[in-house]
Amino acid sequence: MNPSSAPVARCDGILRRDFIHLGLLTTLGVSLSDVLRWQAMATPNEHRATSCILLWLDGGPSHLDTFDPKPDAPAEIRSPFKAIPTTVDGVQICEHLPLTAKTMRDVALIRSLTHELGNHDTGTRFMLTGHRPTPALQHPSLGSLVAHEHQNDGAMPPYVAIPNDAVGGNSEGARSGFLSGAYSAFNVGNDPSRVRDLDPPEGVSFARSDQRREMLRRMDALSREVEEGPATRNRDAFFEQAYRLLASPEAKAAFDLGREKAVTRERFGHARVGVGCLLARRLIEAGSRFVTVVDTGWDTHQQISKELPDSRFSGSGKLPSLDRAYSALLTDLRERGLLDSTLVVLMGEFGRTPKLNAVGGRDHWPRAGFVCLAGGGVKGGQVIGATNAFGELPVDRPIGPPDLAFTLLRLLGVNPAKELIAPGGRPVKILGEGSFISELT
Repeated sequence: MNPSSAPVARCDGILRRDFIHLGLLTTLGVSLSDVLRWQAMATPNEHRATSCILLWLDGGPSHLDTFDPKPDAPAEIRSPFKAIPTTVDGVQICEHLPLTAKTMRDVALIRSLTHELGNHDTGTRFMLTGHRPTPALQHPSLGSLVAHEHQNDGAMPPYVAIPNDAVGGNSEGARSGFLSGAYSAFNVGNDPSRVRDLDPPEGVSFARSDQRREMLRRMDALSREVEEGPATRNRDAFFEQAYRLLASPEAKAAFDLGREKAVTRERFGHARVGVGCLLARRLIEAGSRFVTVVDTGWDTHQQISKELPDSRFSGSGKLPSLDRAYSALLTDLRERGLLDSTLVVLMGEFGRTPKLNAVGGRDHWPRAGFVCLAGGGVKGGQVIGATNAFGELPVDRPIGPPDLAFTLLRLLGVNPAKELIAPGGRPVKILGEGSFISELT
């Protein structure tokens, strides 16, 4: 798979949106801060992790064909793939995840994820915010909350989306909601292997830009005396983020995969998901706090036996590319001493129907799904919860999106009970429900 290939459409017909790139710059300060604004238009006891990499399987991965196989189920239910043992006694996963099987001692596998929202849009919002969607209020994503609660003056964007934050068929699920647009994700563009235009335009020096920066500061102060609104209040934050990134050689270097050794790049693979995971590790290593890697193409309504493995050619299937990328990410983080401080989350918006449909695929099924957690102080080598013999619904330890969101935030040092101020001055708890998944620690 070529990382720069065309984006994949899901069953709702929505393509991955093309976002504005930094190449639109005409001057250093004003234009880049405007780009960031347009993109946005924004310590508890269990605290173990300082950063998070969320690997989002967009479209809804089949639990029965990945991490919750049912080899003894009837033919119309069981996966066309075999189940293989892992490094954890008694735990089996799909045969097309052999490298992942070797890393399962690092992984806490939740097999009892459940909710009731079977639409891509609503399911994604529920999973990425911990709140059931409502037209009354747009809740911030987990990444935006982490960026908000761990503010710093570093050059690295605290929240980054690879390739962008348009997940779940909408532009809100992974964004800042009612928080300032400054806490939306920095989007790297459609091709994570080449994040373009992180240098100022030709002929623009930072000495000159410093003068413009000071002029803008004075103009902004004057405009605030005339009118105070959301755009005015956020302008400084957008400008400072843009300026720090362009002014820092170290920050820009973090986006350059060419600095990686060939053997490392080969370990992650050349599929889009592998390139994204390698870039995510570099960004976390450089100081970003939350990085989402979006892997499209998991809306498998037909021919699972051909779509998920490498049935057509090497690199054509979703599972081998994921297997290589996910296992490489965990191994690489461990070798670099980063796994203990980096929480790695693997999930999608829901699972798939237990019964194969007439065209050999599976349809949306939010009643049962999986989540893999590793690193960040999580106790690996275990399975939490279970579904029934046909993978229809949890029969042990059901876990909902609010529980998962509550747990991830606590692990990342964010208090879910804290009140934030929504539009209109109304105090709103970060999470109104959910509880910590105690087995993880």
